[in-house]
Amino acid sequence: MAASPPYDAQVISCALFFYNAVRDLKPVWLLEDMRTMETLYQEDAVTLRSYSPSEALLYAVVHDHQAYARYLLGHYAGEALATPGEHFCCYCGGCGASVPHLAMAVRYDRLRILGLILQEVRRMPSVPWYMDTEAGCLHAEGPQHKTPLHLACELLRPDAVLMLLGGGASPHVADRGGVTPLDVILERLRDPRARPLDGKQCLDNLLMFMPEFMIKFKMKGSLVQEPECWSEALGEDTFRYLVGQSPAPLVLIAMRTVLKQLSPAGFPESLHQLPIPSSLKPLGLPSWRGHSL
Repeated sequence: MAASPPYDAQVISCALFFYNAVRDLKPVWLLEDMRTMETLYQEDAVTLRSYSPSEALLYAVVHDHQAYARYLLGHYAGEALATPGEHFCCYCGGCGASVPHLAMAVRYDRLRILGLILQEVRRMPSVPWYMDTEAGCLHAEGPQHKTPLHLACELLRPDAVLMLLGGGASPHVADRGGVTPLDVILERLRDPRARPLDGKQCLDNLLMFMPEFMIKFKMKGSLVQEPECWSEALGEDTFRYLVGQSPAPLVLIAMRTVLKQLSPAGFPESLHQLPIPSSLKPLGLPSWRGHSL
């Protein structure tokens, strides 16, 4: 009779089985049966465990299983957005250092699931803390600790930037090196390999949520020292505004006023209902038009 596989091999096999089932978009009822099935694993001693809603949600984000994400967020509330166990490394944005779900949704560009998470976050009493918490992997090398908004700016995802800001993320939050989201966008716009249209849209979306008297960023000195370069990259009006040589453009002032009138609970769908030309609406991807969360 063949010997039973070691406990570590059993754990890896069970984890892979569940991971693949989420990847293959299996029905929610089947995934829940698998998630709550206790399996043996060995840490200091042989124990029984099942996957937490938080761990399952990480898998749902990675594989864009929207139905499973909606179920987990709807039935487990705060549990689904809690910090995963220390044994669970998300390899792309979390592992016990913080709550990684927002960062993973941004990294994988899962806008629908990002919207679902933001809806749930609005019901939490600690919205500012959750939105502006650094989400980095303890096992990764280098400066991995970034807020979801920093990450959205780095990846030049204008829709994610707008959704996070509308959901309560602070446009002024700085990482542990003092770098703000505005600094991140400007750094990306200076990169010739960056997508300039996405970068400028990220910048416009960010500035709409930044009161004029609170625009502070580390790269202002660079803008002052290289006016020709930055004027070309940003446009003359935006450049002069950022360096303090002129007031905010009228369009920016108007959009700031409009955003103050919108209910956070209906964001970002309420943007599409505004009686203004579509070219002025900051959320422009057709994949969002006509779709509810």
